[in-house]
Amino acid sequence: MSDTQPTCAIISPALANANNGNWHTASRWQTFLAADADASVALTWDGTPADVMIALHARRSADSIARFADAHPDRPLVVVLTGTDLYRDMKLDGAVLHSLEAATHLVVLQEQALLELAPSLRIKARVIIQSAPRLTRLKPNKRTFDFVAVGHLRAEKDPLTLMRAVQLLPASSVIRVVHIGNPLDETLGQAARQTMARCPGYRWLGGLPRSQARRWIARSRALIHPSAMEGGAHVIIEAVQSNVPVLASFIGGNIGMLGQDYTGYFPLGDAAALAKLMLRFASDQTFAAHLLTQCAARSALFEPERERQLVRQLFKDARLEHSENYAR
Repeated sequence: MSDTQPTCAIISPALANANNGNWHTASRWQTFLAADADASVALTWDGTPADVMIALHARRSADSIARFADAHPDRPLVVVLTGTDLYRDMKLDGAVLHSLEAATHLVVLQEQALLELAPSLRIKARVIIQSAPRLTRLKPNKRTFDFVAVGHLRAEKDPLTLMRAVQLLPASSVIRVVHIGNPLDETLGQAARQTMARCPGYRWLGGLPRSQARRWIARSRALIHPSAMEGGAHVIIEAVQSNVPVLASFIGGNIGMLGQDYTGYFPLGDAAALAKLMLRFASDQTFAAHLLTQCAARSALFEPERERQLVRQLFKDARLEHSENYAR
């Protein structure tokens, strides 16, 4: 590594032990920037000088963002917006708005997210869709028709709709839903245990390492993603990159990933509609094949090389624009 490389502080509100999207994004971007910068990942900014800051999560990283902006008002400050930033906290929390205004560059993770930003903020925003390597689809279980849902149990992921939908399936159905995720809300964890006790078609595995979760996705018939709030769900990308179709709630974050014309959506929070969609998918091979074709058409957006180029370009643009502004 050259001693002359610029330094980049990547601030993530979660590190490796959290096994969540923020950490995986931070780690991946650190790798992408290895040729361009001496990049480090931390929970908060400790004041160590950095030429560029990239902060994930406008609310949870608000303190680091504010302190860096105060200490280095002439340096590039990139803020990457999450689903809760865009679809909830931006309207309620003044610290989020301060983060957005302090940023020299904003990043959203899918096209629909741009619509949430005021024109004054949109002008400094760009879309960087996340990525995942391709994983060969595995042979599905022959005794059961398995769907998988992957997401920690918290209100934003709306796991209760999934649990209610499973209970609406006919007793004779061979459908099984495998649910993966830590109980970040213990009430939802208890609901998962109760659903599993009364419903043989529901199996909650708790949290799993990412590699195991990806294998579960790869051997499933489809991913179910009932989320209420998403900036750009990485698990959808992992499904598409495993040639696995998706049944998703009709929200901006999912539409931005799968497209406006995707036919595998169900209304947010509508357990009956989700159950009906699951039954249709399991019984209608033409419909299932159509969803698979639609997902495959999005795959090029989720390639690691594409994301790597966009992240590197963001860093170069931020440095260049900073130099030009400073020269003025």
